[in-house]
Amino acid sequence: MPRGLQPEDDFSPTSSPRMLVFFCTLALTLGPVEAASHSDRLDLFPKLQAGQAITYRIAYHLERQTKTQGSVTWAQTPAAADVNVQGLLRVDILGVKAEGQRSSISARTWFQVFHLEAQPAAATAAPSATQKSLEDARGMAVEFTISPDGRIDKVNGIDALSAGQQQAWRQWATTFGAAAAFPASGIKLAQKWKSEEPEKSPAPIAGLIWTRESTYLRNEPCRITQAAIQGDAADASQPPETCAVIETTALLKQKSSTKNSTPEDFKLHQLRTSGAATGSNKTLLYISLQTGLVVRAFDQADQSMNVTIAKSDGSNHVRYDIHAKSITDIFRIANAAPNNP
Repeated sequence: MPRGLQPEDDFSPTSSPRMLVFFCTLALTLGPVEAASHSDRLDLFPKLQAGQAITYRIAYHLERQTKTQGSVTWAQTPAAADVNVQGLLRVDILGVKAEGQRSSISARTWFQVFHLEAQPAAATAAPSATQKSLEDARGMAVEFTISPDGRIDKVNGIDALSAGQQQAWRQWATTFGAAAAFPASGIKLAQKWKSEEPEKSPAPIAGLIWTRESTYLRNEPCRITQAAIQGDAADASQPPETCAVIETTALLKQKSSTKNSTPEDFKLHQLRTSGAATGSNKTLLYISLQTGLVVRAFDQADQSMNVTIAKSDGSNHVRYDIHAKSITDIFRIANAAPNNP
């Protein structure tokens, strides 16, 4: 390997363990309940209380292809993978604390995977002692808090999940807090609204932003399903609810030049990047008008990145061509995961 460009030193400009190519389409937020300003507008924020338990079934499929050209490698490059994760995720609301007109919420999820297939380019490491200690009959525990400004943070325990399970959990968290991105004054039928947010995941391309357009399509009956631990699902026996159907289309755009797309943290390590990133995500949400909880969510994403990373003097470079697709299907189920805490 040529000197002056060591993959674990010069090619690690951030403290993040890996570069995320598969970006979330919605902010990890869950805002407070706010009164709508007009009677014909709906507030769809989830209505939560301490002691509440909610269970979701998650099916997540990721296909990622990575091509590399060059004499060196970057430690944060996502490996090629074909991942399928299916499981139950139970949410226990541990506490709800009023802070002015808003609340802070603490919660714990139990992620019980009943189907996992992963075919990464490299062999999967054996579970760590930490991972084994956090796993029991209920699944893997992940704790987090929802701050008054709607941010989901203080996530603890997610590192014990596999890479595919972590992405499935993040997809669920994004869905669970989706209503935080809706207008604070409430929404009404046929309304469209737009938003724009910088991409916050570590990436070798600067100036990436998400532009989103959402539409309140219609109201329609929706049912909580009944799921067995093996993963089979059927409609539950209780009467259907009424759900608001919200469609969101998100596009990943690049403000930086393709000839020089270097982020500041790369510049600090005397690196220069050039290339482009694109992406599109479509999400369909079914949100209960009665509870504000997501009953069903479907997300389809397609993202690409072609980037060259080199020393600032132009020497020692590596080129990456990464293409990722995913499909996520999430729905609320009536029965909780076994062995309640």
